[in-house]
Amino acid sequence: MIISVASGKGGTGKTLVATSLALSLSSSNRVQLLDCDVEEPNSNILLRVAMTQSQPVRIPIPRVDEAKCTYCGKCAEVCAYNAIAVIKKKVLIFSELCHGCGACSYLCPETAITEEGREVGVVKRGNSGNLEVIQGRLNIGEAMAPPVIRDVKKLIDHGSVVIIDVPPGTSCPVIEAVRGSDFCLLVTEPTPFGLNDLSLAVEVTKELGIPCGVIINRTGVGNDEVEQYCHREGISILLKIPLDRNIAMLYSRGIPLIEGMPRWREEFLGLFQRVKGIIAPERIAE
Repeated sequence: MIISVASGKGGTGKTLVATSLALSLSSSNRVQLLDCDVEEPNSNILLRVAMTQSQPVRIPIPRVDEAKCTYCGKCAEVCAYNAIAVIKKKVLIFSELCHGCGACSYLCPETAITEEGREVGVVKRGNSGNLEVIQGRLNIGEAMAPPVIRDVKKLIDHGSVVIIDVPPGTSCPVIEAVRGSDFCLLVTEPTPFGLNDLSLAVEVTKELGIPCGVIINRTGVGNDEVEQYCHREGISILLKIPLDRNIAMLYSRGIPLIEGMPRWREEFLGLFQRVKGIIAPERIAE
C-alpha cells in the first residue's frame, strides 16, 4: 500500500503526520518512508536513521558534435523547453532548462547530438529495524525536482507499507510524488488559507483519480469552514490534531510525536485502519 501525505501549502504539519504514521506502523510492519520534499527534505530530523547508501541523480543533457552539425535548427525547433538555440553557426545549450526528454538527439537529421548525464541531485537511503528511509535532495540552484522524485520512487518496495512525504503546494513536484498512490492524506489547518489550499489539493487528487482524506492540524484556532467544506464534498476527516504547546515543543526539538506523547501511536494506527477501510471498497469496485 502506498499512502502519500500532502498539503496545499507549507507548514501544515505534513512531515509530523508522515513520520508519526511511519514510526507507528514500523512496530509491526515493514515500512518505507520516502521523503520526496527534495528541495528541503527534513523527515530524518525526526526519524534519525543513519543514511548508509547514496546515489547521484542525473538527467541526460545534449552535447553537439560541431563537425557533424549543419546548424539546421531542428533541435531548437523541437525543444519544448527552449533549452537549445541556434545562432550564427553556433548551438547554445541551456542545461538548466533541459528536461532530458531526448527529442533533440532523436530528431537530429545529422545525428550530431549525443547525451551526457548531468548531476542534479542525490538519493540517500538507510534502515532502522522495520523502517527504511529514502530521501531525495535536489542540488542547490537546480530548478527541476521531478527527476529526483522519480529516482526516489524507483526504490519503492511493494511488499512494504510506503509513506510518501510530498512537497507542499500543487505544482509538478507534487503531482510526480502523489502519482501512483493508493491513497492521499491531505493535511490542512482550520484557517481561510488552509481551506483555500486544501481545495486546490483536493482537485489535484481528483484529476489523478486518487482517493483522499483530510487531517486537520492545530484544531482550536480559526473556524469550522474546513469541516463544512469536507462535509459538502463528501471527504472524510480522518484525524484531528489540536493546537498544543507540547506538540510544538517536541517538534522543535526533533522528537517524534509518538515518542514524546505515546498515546498518539494508537491514534495513528487507527488512522491507518480508517484509510484501509476506505481503500478496500474502492479496490473491490475495480
